[in-house]
Amino acid sequence: MRKIFYFGIIGIILYEIAKVYFIMPMPGSQQMNSIDIAHFLHTWRWAFRIVFWAMILIGTVSVLKGKMKWIPALLFLLAAGITYATNYEMAADTMFYQPNEVITNGAPANKVKTDRLIIGVESNGEAKAYPIQFIGYHHQVRDVLGGTPIMVTYCTVCRTGRVFEPAVSGKPETFRLVGMDHFNAMFEDETTGSWWRQANGEAIAGPLKGQMLPEMASTQTSLSQWLKLHPDSKIMQPDPIYQAKYDSMSRYESGKGKSTLTKTDTVSWKDKSWVVGIQAGKASKAFDWNRLKKDRVINDKVGNLPVVLVISSDNQSFFAFDKSANMHDVSVRNDTLFADGSSFNLLGRRISGTGADLKRINAYQEFWHSWRTFHPDTQM
Repeated sequence: MRKIFYFGIIGIILYEIAKVYFIMPMPGSQQMNSIDIAHFLHTWRWAFRIVFWAMILIGTVSVLKGKMKWIPALLFLLAAGITYATNYEMAADTMFYQPNEVITNGAPANKVKTDRLIIGVESNGEAKAYPIQFIGYHHQVRDVLGGTPIMVTYCTVCRTGRVFEPAVSGKPETFRLVGMDHFNAMFEDETTGSWWRQANGEAIAGPLKGQMLPEMASTQTSLSQWLKLHPDSKIMQPDPIYQAKYDSMSRYESGKGKSTLTKTDTVSWKDKSWVVGIQAGKASKAFDWNRLKKDRVINDKVGNLPVVLVISSDNQSFFAFDKSANMHDVSVRNDTLFADGSSFNLLGRRISGTGADLKRINAYQEFWHSWRTFHPDTQM
């Protein structure tokens, strides 16, 4: 019976540590391809716990008859403490809470500094801006835009934002932050318990493995640039309950944070260097942020798709366009684009000349280590 007690103690401690280790940024854990193991441990968590704690309870009477009763008592407390810590103190959704209410104001009532970076999205004639300082802490914010439910996500360890429709097979779904895989945030859907990758909206474990969340067009800009392009936009306001959390992220956007997970390499093509990634079908390409700031405009190809990538005069806002309509190289001057005798604003809308507007495509600022991990065949 004593052996059963000690096997139960060792089992529950190793299990609870392993369950957290594989989905949190611990030494070596995020370099492993261990997502299936992690999901198995999570799915069968109650079975493991019932077995190990039953072993502990069965053997308790026997060990308490021994002379050194304090040893099993101490081990029992240790096992209980680790179980509590790994499921509450170290659980992703209890470390990063959702806002109690998503409050959005127009520019006249806005309290967010206009030099802050935002993820901007527009749909059905409505535009909204979500400051990275806020969504970087929350990891996901649920809202409604133009009558459509949206899920605005951000992973600070990858330095990238995505906007999805929170729907699976056309049905509304609820998600919670469950951990990370290869340093990218993961969400678990409430219905099936599948795990979804933030970087591309793919289900990577569980019954829905291989399915994708519908992604919406989004843009990363400074708030000031966004309001120039969308003067009627609403802006997400800070939730006072989480002000201390927002304050702790005040240096993140500029790359001046000191955390090893979120700090920036200023030299190009290092793990924490910034790139702008574009995907066209199965092809993808990463563009060096330092080169973009220097050249201001990059005319190139992603696979067979001609594209142009531009950065605005604030050195923060960037935009990408499809040039497949046999367009010649695009140039930029004073935040106006010029091509084939026509001029366009940064949304690609024609200001002068003839012809169609430029077709915008999604582009993402991301740490180089993240982009190459989820786009292993990327060009650069």
